[in-house]
Amino acid sequence: MIDDFAKAYLHDDIREARQSLLGRLDGVSEYDARRPLTRTGTNLLGLIKHVTMSEAWYFGVVFGRPYSGQLPRFDDPGYANRDSLWVEEHQSRADIVDGYKRACDHADATIEALPIDAAGYVPWWPQPDVKLFNVMVHVLSESNRHAGHADILREQLDGVVGANLSKSIDIDDADWAVYRARIETAARAAAGLDS
Repeated sequence: MIDDFAKAYLHDDIREARQSLLGRLDGVSEYDARRPLTRTGTNLLGLIKHVTMSEAWYFGVVFGRPYSGQLPRFDDPGYANRDSLWVEEHQSRADIVDGYKRACDHADATIEALPIDAAGYVPWWPQPDVKLFNVMVHVLSESNRHAGHADILREQLDGVVGANLSKSIDIDDADWAVYRARIETAARAAAGLDS
């Protein structure tokens, strides 16, 4: 039996993942928040844009509580996931962050209004009949996954790591070369490449 304790616990975890993701933008320049850091074009602000869609759609239309904002849907013809992982120049940082917060507020209202076993329908899933519990677990997983991506992107940008952004990787080039060589040696040995 899934109860209100489980619902509250999951909801708290979702809120924490949201804060972690937003926190990766703290102290980052406009350029660094937007520049492509992977082959998909993913950047920190784009990750916020992407999870906005998850919050809005999964806690909106899935439960008959449509989100009022204009966002592409995962099942739209021509939708490409990579297009939601970066931000166009006319989209301001404030608009992206505010849009995320609005989508999260909408999601919170859905979570608070519905019982944990409320029925929903996810048309883009192979097994579309779901419960609020399933969607909460999915969105928590997605949010944590993308918060992890944001951690790596932030470390690439300025070496800042850790939950509170107070730690910085302070390794000079010589130390990094030694450390990297040690890891490379272990990888090659484990793969049998040095035999």
